[in-house]
Amino acid sequence: LAGATIVQPTGLLSPGTLTVEGDRITEVAAGHRPADARDIHDHYIVPGFVDVHVHGVEGFDSLAGGDAVAAIARRLPRYGVTAFCPTSIACPPSDLRAMFSAIRAARLHPAPDAARVLPAHLESNFISAEFKGAQPETCIRRPHQSVEGSFSGRDILDEIARWRGEVGILTVAPEVDGVLALIPELISHGHRVSLGHSGATYEQGLAGVAAGARQATHLFNRMTGFGHRAPGLAGAVLDCDELVAEVICDGVHVHPASVRVAVAAKSPSRIMAITDGTAGSGLEPGSRTGLGGRPITVRDAAYLDDGTLAGSVLTMDRAFSSLITMGFTIVDAALMCSTTPARQLNLHGCGIIAPGATADFVVLDRDFAVVETYIEGIRVYVRG
Repeated sequence: LAGATIVQPTGLLSPGTLTVEGDRITEVAAGHRPADARDIHDHYIVPGFVDVHVHGVEGFDSLAGGDAVAAIARRLPRYGVTAFCPTSIACPPSDLRAMFSAIRAARLHPAPDAARVLPAHLESNFISAEFKGAQPETCIRRPHQSVEGSFSGRDILDEIARWRGEVGILTVAPEVDGVLALIPELISHGHRVSLGHSGATYEQGLAGVAAGARQATHLFNRMTGFGHRAPGLAGAVLDCDELVAEVICDGVHVHPASVRVAVAAKSPSRIMAITDGTAGSGLEPGSRTGLGGRPITVRDAAYLDDGTLAGSVLTMDRAFSSLITMGFTIVDAALMCSTTPARQLNLHGCGIIAPGATADFVVLDRDFAVVETYIEGIRVYVRG
């Protein structure tokens, strides 16, 4: 592919030529070459987007069971996504079981035109009822809490234990009784712990970091905000280099100025742009769909019937262009949408345009709309 502007962590190569053999990038060179290359001047080549927090898209919800996860995987490449973490809300063990089964099936038998399915991100049951947002309060538990006539926190942990390989990230609130002791246990089994949906003080946030948490779920949303005398969990996230923070870049969940403040505090290498996208993503305003079995309506974001903000209707291509509209460079936008999440998830060889890297990349036009998406060197989406 010749003539495009190639976006690398160190800057822009323009014009550049990208050579792919099999599933690998073999050369990234300046200029137009060779003669038999396909000319794509006036385009950008960026690393494939990695969304670590997405509940669904185009009417499909990750908790719907059946082939919902596979359906999401097939639809995400049109938005430039090459890998994603199917994300749940707090739910009963049976719903988790169905989602884990769907994830395993989609990972064992991937469709040739689908985004790579990564282990799940659980917005878990171990969160604050006060900061639950759209999470169902009836499903919130302490790690070892029993509820008469219903499932226990232990039941959730047992389900996770049965599906270790399908569980990547767990969002927890560090101030909830039993969570600080749970964090090292989860980490010992290879899971990543993210702090969120939490009423934690600054000090409780630091305790979560000391216990091993290394991520923060949708910074500023559903957590104690920053105050100059009480920094809250948001202050702990901004202050701790150990934490990599998700940010929803739709202009609704977080004001652009707050996004700029977060990136200034942590740098693009410690911020992951996410969609927190729902089944409403990709649908027209006014559409009705669901989030974990609860009805939502598509407006500028997704909303429950009582008006509660319930995730976004954002897609990763729009997150990328929104970051540029907010004043970030194309290189910084690629870091936050691709490189940083790939590194955080240990996706070796992904999230970067370089010789030897996996050939996961996206071709964008000058308006940053997706023209083509490649996964492991195969073109899985082309704009009609």
